[in-house]
Amino acid sequence: MVKLPNSLSSKRLLKLLKAEKNTTSALSLFDSAMRHPGYTNSPYVFHHMLRRLADSGLVVHVDRIVEHIETQKCQCTEDVALTVIKAYVKSKMADKALDTFQRMEEIFGCKPGIRSYNSLLNAFIELNQWERAESFFAYFETMGVLPSLYTYNILLKISCKKNQFKKARVLLDSMWNKDIMPDVYSYSTVINGMVKGGDLSGALEVFDEMFTRGVIPDVTCYNIMIDGFLKKGNYANAMDIWQRLMKGSSVCPNVVTYNIMINGLCKCGRFEESLQIWEMMNKNEREKDVYTYSSLIHGLCEAGNIDGAVKVYREMVESGLVVDVVSYNAMLNGFCRAGKIKESFELWVVMGKENCRNVVSYNIFIKGLFDNGKVEEALSVWELLRKKGCGSNSTTHGIVIHGLCKNGRLNKALKILKEAEDGGAELDAFAYSSMVDGLCKQGRIEEATSIVIQMDKDGYKLYPHVCNPLINGLIQASKLQEAICFFREMELKGFSPTIVSYNTIINGLCKAEKFSEAYVFVKEMLKKEWKPDMVTYSLLMDGLCQGKKIDEAINLWHQALDRGFKPDVTMHNILLHGLCLVGKIEEAFQLYSDMKMLNCVPNLVTHNTLMEGLYKVRDCEKALEIWDCILGDGLQPDIISYNVTLKGLCSCGRISDAIGFLNDALTRGILPTAVTWDILVRAAVNFGTS
Repeated sequence: MVKLPNSLSSKRLLKLLKAEKNTTSALSLFDSAMRHPGYTNSPYVFHHMLRRLADSGLVVHVDRIVEHIETQKCQCTEDVALTVIKAYVKSKMADKALDTFQRMEEIFGCKPGIRSYNSLLNAFIELNQWERAESFFAYFETMGVLPSLYTYNILLKISCKKNQFKKARVLLDSMWNKDIMPDVYSYSTVINGMVKGGDLSGALEVFDEMFTRGVIPDVTCYNIMIDGFLKKGNYANAMDIWQRLMKGSSVCPNVVTYNIMINGLCKCGRFEESLQIWEMMNKNEREKDVYTYSSLIHGLCEAGNIDGAVKVYREMVESGLVVDVVSYNAMLNGFCRAGKIKESFELWVVMGKENCRNVVSYNIFIKGLFDNGKVEEALSVWELLRKKGCGSNSTTHGIVIHGLCKNGRLNKALKILKEAEDGGAELDAFAYSSMVDGLCKQGRIEEATSIVIQMDKDGYKLYPHVCNPLINGLIQASKLQEAICFFREMELKGFSPTIVSYNTIINGLCKAEKFSEAYVFVKEMLKKEWKPDMVTYSLLMDGLCQGKKIDEAINLWHQALDRGFKPDVTMHNILLHGLCLVGKIEEAFQLYSDMKMLNCVPNLVTHNTLMEGLYKVRDCEKALEIWDCILGDGLQPDIISYNVTLKGLCSCGRISDAIGFLNDALTRGILPTAVTWDILVRAAVNFGTS
């Protein structure tokens, strides 16, 4: 430590303190000076030390400096007191800040001015002490202190943080009435608060008011508005603000604006527009940052434009920017989704060399490998993660277990699930739902049930993602009553069924022709004020049609129409099939004609169903007209189309026509199935034709 001279002035000490770069050493030097005989301190020395301590986070020593000031009755300016108040606020010591404010004259020999009032008022806001802030502002008036523009800006911040947007707008108006002109910061505070609070229409009104009042918005105001609209998916309004920014002469977009546009447009699925913004940045020679590149790489990968993403990635590397893990992850995800496994491995090696892998990287790569059927490779990466000790999370376990189940490796998935449980690893609903779903699909219902029961015992919340696969599995295993019992039991334990849960039960009941019980579940949904969806109606109708209860199916159809549903092609096909099944061909043909009026385009299933119905009533000519419609609508007949036609023509004794259609199928490269040959053999036997 520096040795102090025998004769020490405050000016000399201040110079020594400034020369000492280490704050702790500077504090020791200051303490030595306090004990130095004949030394008299000055407010400049105190202020220097207070600033150093506040900036270094050594607030614990501020009390000591304040005590010296009070003891020595050193006359200080308000700036010194403000430094102390701000130091306490920075350390979330609101009470000490308030005590300093109240004793300012006693400690520092000066009275608090508007800056001190504002500083303390802002402190209460930063510490989320709203009531205290409002009470303190009321204290302003009793002390005869006139609020400044800064004061009002703080009050605007209070109102916005409390989502009191009407109050904020009233406050803006009162500022104009009191000739305290709100500035850009005033307006941006209100606009930002309203956007974060979801009141975008109100934010737009305040934004427009700026122009009326003659306050020119800065680029931050534009950025807030554009970002808010894009996050809400409001492309039109976002582009309107963007165009206003581009046409304006006083403000130009900055890199933040471009980043918001590129990221927001990508999330809205407007990938072409995001590329146009990118090209605009290039044309205007705007500097791009890491966020710009990563946003576009992510967007292009999401759009399936992997070549475009690679081009942007290479430009990023060539620009000299350090590629961050977010950008690497976006590119890795793009390669995996595009099935470019070789390229994904090459990038993985680069990421390893750059020490730029995190748990998200591992999750992306493991999932990508599983999705592309590379099970052993995925397991190798999983083992690498465990060895590296990077800390796999619940998402990782979910991905591994789901990937193994999807690829038929259930026993391995069960082993990893058991190891994770025994090791106290974090597991989420996705891991369990994948395991339960996988077991149910292979008919291993007892094992799936035991997992759910164990989850319940261990205190896991039984989410629909876990319960729904088991309900479906039980139904597929012809254990309908057990599925309903499980559904009811889980309800009692806090399981909140979804529309999918109800639809699964309704489907099972309809297939078992237990329509009255199915309607009980529909009534439950309505009682819970849930609207049955298109799937619910389709399942009920399908069950009724399969049971040849066509009048009830038609009644349900009209109920759906009355509730405002616009039946899709699947729902049309179900009713069409039901009508054909009971021989109501005219009604079926009418439904087919009505589809176009409802803007519902018939698909190949529609045409196949109607042809089959017409052939059943031996109306070959109309059935052949439907064939012409298939070709006329640009649809490609499949083997089902040909089998329906062959069977229909053969049943009408038109064997030579049937042979002609068989030759047409072969010409189109459509191979006959066992059903095809069975139709032709039966026709040959019945009609004696070869």
